Amino acid sequence: MTAPELFHWHKVAASIAEIHFSSNDIAVAEADGKKLCIGRYRDKLYAFAYTCPHASGIMADGYIDALGNIVCPVHRYKFNLQNGRNTSGEGYYLKRWPVELREDGVYVAI
Repeated sequence: MTAPELFHWHKVAASIAEIHFSSNDIAVAEADGKKLCIGRYRDKLYAFAYTCPHASGIMADGYIDALGNIVCPVHRYKFNLQNGRNTSGEGYYLKRWPVELREDGVYVAI
């Protein structure tokens, strides 16, 4: 079984315009009954965990820095949007999922 076969794609919006990004370029969405965040950085979309793996801070209340890291609002831990790795040195990993833009909407693979 290849990696893409492990995922089930879930439509989270009919279009990018339907996603309500806050001023921090982060929106909250739901896929397969799971609350998650959609981040926008350099015209790309990223799906990642709703809460921080360290102290469960709400990641939608954080921000995306100039280097493409999502910054937790509680302790300012930083996570790379592309791979979920902790870039501020604490050793945590932020769960993330693939995002696809299709003609009929925005999909996240869970």
